[in-house]
Amino acid sequence: MIGEREVLTRAQLMAGGLSRRGLVRALNEGVIVRARRDQYVSAAAPSAVVQAVRIGGRVTCLSLLQLLGVFVFANDVVHVHIPRGASRLRSPESVAKPLGARGRRRARLHWWPLSATPPAHSACTGIVDALAHAVRCQPPRQAIATLDSALNKGLIGFADVEDLFALLPRKYRVLRSLIDGRAQAGTETLMRLMVRGLGHEAVPQVHFARFGFVDLVVDGWLVVECDSRAFHSDWAQQVKDRARDLELAKLGYVTLRFTAAQILHQPDDVLAALRGMLGAGRRKPPPRN
Repeated sequence: MIGEREVLTRAQLMAGGLSRRGLVRALNEGVIVRARRDQYVSAAAPSAVVQAVRIGGRVTCLSLLQLLGVFVFANDVVHVHIPRGASRLRSPESVAKPLGARGRRRARLHWWPLSATPPAHSACTGIVDALAHAVRCQPPRQAIATLDSALNKGLIGFADVEDLFALLPRKYRVLRSLIDGRAQAGTETLMRLMVRGLGHEAVPQVHFARFGFVDLVVDGWLVVECDSRAFHSDWAQQVKDRARDLELAKLGYVTLRFTAAQILHQPDDVLAALRGMLGAGRRKPPPRN
C-alpha cells in the first residue's frame, strides 16, 4: 500500500484503489499512520521517516544514511530537509504540537535547496543531497568515512562525488583527494586517515594470495586490522584471525589489531600505538605472495 520510505496523500491513496472505508480500516488496524494532516505513511516506516514527515519535510543527511547502512559515526536526532517557505512545522513527537524548543533538540533542520527534486511520494531526499548535508554536519574525517562507505556500497559513483562537491562551499574541496571507496568499514577509513596524519602511507584492502584481503598495509610492512564485534567476537573467528596473523608473520609482516570501539572512542590511544610501532624503525617491505 505504502512503501516504508514513502508518504502519500489521501487523494493518492484513493487513486491507488483505496476506498474511504478502506482508509479508515487501514488507520484503525494500524496498517498506515497519519503523520500529519493529509500525510500518510506505512506503520512499518522507520521512526526517522515518521518524524520527518510529521515535522514537515523529508529525511536527509545522517538519518537517511543510517537507513541505507552507510557509516555514520554517531547520530541520535532526526535530520530533516525543510523546503524554503515551509510553515506550520510540527513536533516530531506529536502533530498536535508546534516545533518548539524541545522538538528542535530532537531534530536537525536542513534548509538549503536540493540539487534534485525527489519524487512527490518520497519521504527522503536523494542520496547525493543527503551526503552533501552529511559533509556539512560532520567533522572532516567522519565525513570522508561516510563518503567512502557510500562509494563502497555502490550507492554513488565517482561521478556523483564530483556532483556532490559542486554543491558544497569551496572550503570542502580539500577533502576530495582524501576519498577512497575501497574501505569495507568506516573504521578503516578513520584508521587510514590517522596513519596519513602521522606522515605514513596506508593502502586499503590489500590482497594476499594465501588468505585474501587485509584492511590496511602501512609503509609496505605493517598490517593494520580493524576488528568489529559483528565479525570478530566468536572464538572460531578469533582462531581464524590468529592463523592469518601467523601466515603474515611468516611472510615478514607485523600485524596490529584494533577494535572498532578503540578506533571510534579511544583515538588518542590508537595514535599512540601507531606512533610507537611506526617509530620503531622503517623496515624493508617484504614480498607479498
